[in-house]
Amino acid sequence: MIKFTIDGISSEVPNGTTILKAARSLGKHIPTLCHLKGVNNSGSCRVCVVEVGPKLVSSCSVLVEDGMNIKTNTTKVREARKTVVQLILSDHKRECTTCIRNEGCELQALTSSLNIRDIEYEGKKTKAILDSLSPSITRDSEKCILCGRCVNTCAKVQSVHAIGFNERGFDTIVSPAYVKSLDDVFCTNCGQCIVACPVGALYEKESIDEVWRAISSPEKYVVVQTAPAIRSALGEEFGMAKGTRVTGKMVAALRRLGFDKVFDTDFTADLTIMEEGTELINRLQSGENLPLMTSCCPGWVKFIEHFYPDMLNNLSTCKSPHQMEGALIKSYFAQKMSIDPRNIINVSIMPCVAKKFESAREELSMEAMQDVDYVLTTRELARMIKEVGIDFVNLPEEDFDNPFGESTGAGVIFGVTGGVAEAALRTVFEILAGKELETVDYNIVRGMEGIREAQIDLPNGLTITSVVAHGLGNAREVMEMIKSGEKEYQFIEIMACPGGCVTGGGQPIINADYKMDNDIRLQRAKAIYDEDEAKVLRKSHKNPYITRLYEEFLGEPNSETSYKYLHTHYVKREKFWK
Repeated sequence: MIKFTIDGISSEVPNGTTILKAARSLGKHIPTLCHLKGVNNSGSCRVCVVEVGPKLVSSCSVLVEDGMNIKTNTTKVREARKTVVQLILSDHKRECTTCIRNEGCELQALTSSLNIRDIEYEGKKTKAILDSLSPSITRDSEKCILCGRCVNTCAKVQSVHAIGFNERGFDTIVSPAYVKSLDDVFCTNCGQCIVACPVGALYEKESIDEVWRAISSPEKYVVVQTAPAIRSALGEEFGMAKGTRVTGKMVAALRRLGFDKVFDTDFTADLTIMEEGTELINRLQSGENLPLMTSCCPGWVKFIEHFYPDMLNNLSTCKSPHQMEGALIKSYFAQKMSIDPRNIINVSIMPCVAKKFESAREELSMEAMQDVDYVLTTRELARMIKEVGIDFVNLPEEDFDNPFGESTGAGVIFGVTGGVAEAALRTVFEILAGKELETVDYNIVRGMEGIREAQIDLPNGLTITSVVAHGLGNAREVMEMIKSGEKEYQFIEIMACPGGCVTGGGQPIINADYKMDNDIRLQRAKAIYDEDEAKVLRKSHKNPYITRLYEEFLGEPNSETSYKYLHTHYVKREKFWK
């Protein structure tokens, strides 16, 4: 233990504790900007400076030393912080009222808390670059503060290294190599750079105006579907507690926005289990193309296409759930409703910006029609609800429309890491056993460890050696272990975002200060598991509307019709460029 004094209070902390962490343990708040727990603690922004003897040091990167006397609130400290923030603002595009991060910007909040009312340092501005070519992410260099949080997230957490610091001195810029567009390099579109950014320098490519136009068109029949993770986070945009489950209110809000049908992507999550579970059983029995790797996450799929194209045959051929639903809405649903599929507009509400890229893929279209026309993030949906003036918090609970509104608990848990694996186990076990099984919760694949292995004995004598990983850095580690022969698996579930879809790149942004003491992944995951437990049906193959869909349209899992509408293929991409 290290003894120290902070603002006249004597205390002690374990050796290796930063000044910032020590201060927080005593209830003292030190402002930060570039710091992001577990990702970035370079001290480069100098906002978190404190006084130690005659020096100002960055509290996020300097460790407490024995006998250290720390002062966090002196004139010297306050003036230093103000000067630093004023210098940042002097080269910042200060359009706060129209910025996408207005009222959610860490720089804006810091400016207010430091009582900065004017900028003393006005001068030359850095070169402005607006990169909007990516279908998922827009990059505005005029708002970038060079904190490095996005760079280190892309490198340390995701191991992708799509962006970095380029140029030198005053001309330094965060961008892909050679200042290329994100659309021209090996970006996986996961959007974790967006949730890491403290300002509005990175944000999703918006489709709100296009969706409004579709809703307003009398010729168009506009259908919306919502991913499992949306219900665990949307309420945060309206001041509700983190991880509040808002399924019924979300459905009510979507109806009031003018959508003709409100469907649940959880339905086709159940359908995915039927298709992917059958695919897994077939591969286990034939021994071909093992391990089977899940294909629900478009960020993970693009990661494989760039970095491990020799393993594309190991990916499940199943489309992701929302793409399956999009294809069925323009075929099965269109037939039942006698609607020309070319007049149907499919809108997906997703926690993910990679879904925007995915929905535009040529492989996910039929007869010159994309399965899904527009993808909106959780944040975009919240903006639409606010624009209309809906009192979200006090909305009544409403149910989804059928036939794609009924789902089981297995479909819900797709939104959290380990959920796809658990949902698959619930069905695969029961199909192979030929009888009802009491076990529903498979805790062996749950948790927030980056890589979780499990050996599962199936009723027919087969054994599945599986691994669940979340975050592309962990995914790379798994893939390298497979390539080297160190590990051998039969089933692999990967989600590109840490924690899974609950903390996807399109979810409400949580500021770095909150993340220091709270794990938002667990808070949102709890809402997912709570909804699973509240469901009457918790196994995908027990969904009566899934049974009816096979009887009326698909025939059986992995049938010729299923392959036509529900399966796809993937493409090899250049390792370093698009």
